[in-house]
Amino acid sequence: MSDLFDLAMPWWEFILRAVVVYVVVLGMVRLSGKRALGQITPFDVLLIVLLGNAVQNALLGKDTSLGGGLLLAATLISLNYAVGWLSQRSRRVEALVEGEPVLIARDGKLLDSVLRRELVTRADVEAAMRQQGCAHISQVSMALLEINGHITIVTQKR
Repeated sequence: MSDLFDLAMPWWEFILRAVVVYVVVLGMVRLSGKRALGQITPFDVLLIVLLGNAVQNALLGKDTSLGGGLLLAATLISLNYAVGWLSQRSRRVEALVEGEPVLIARDGKLLDSVLRRELVTRADVEAAMRQQGCAHISQVSMALLEINGHITIVTQKR
C-alpha cells in the first residue's frame, strides 16, 4: 500500500516529461494536417488509443504510483488549459496552435496543389458541395478548408 504514493522519480521530472510529450505530440498533430482532425473515423480512434499507449512510458518512465499518474493528469490538463488561454489572448499563438483556414478552390476551379498539400481529395470537396447545396464546381466562388477540418463552400451570386 505504501507504493501507491511513492514516486519512482522526482515530481519535477513528471512535469518536464508531460510538457515535452504534450508539445511534441501537439506538433505532430498539427503537422498531420487539418483533414486528419476534421472527422473522427474508426482509424482515428485507433490512432488515439495507440498514441496514448505509445507515449505512456515516455510520461511515466518506471513509475506506477497513483501519485505519479495523478500528477501527470493534472499537468496535462493544466497545459491544455494554458494553451487554450494563450490561444484566446494571442492571435499569433492561436495561429500556431490551431492554424488558419486554407483556400482550396476559387472561381469554379480546385487548387490541386493545395488539395495535395492538405491531403484533401476531390471526393471530399464534392461531398461538402452536396451537403451545402452546390451542384457543380462552376458554382463555387470559393471553398475553404477550415481549421477544424470541415470544408466551407461559398457559391457565386446569381
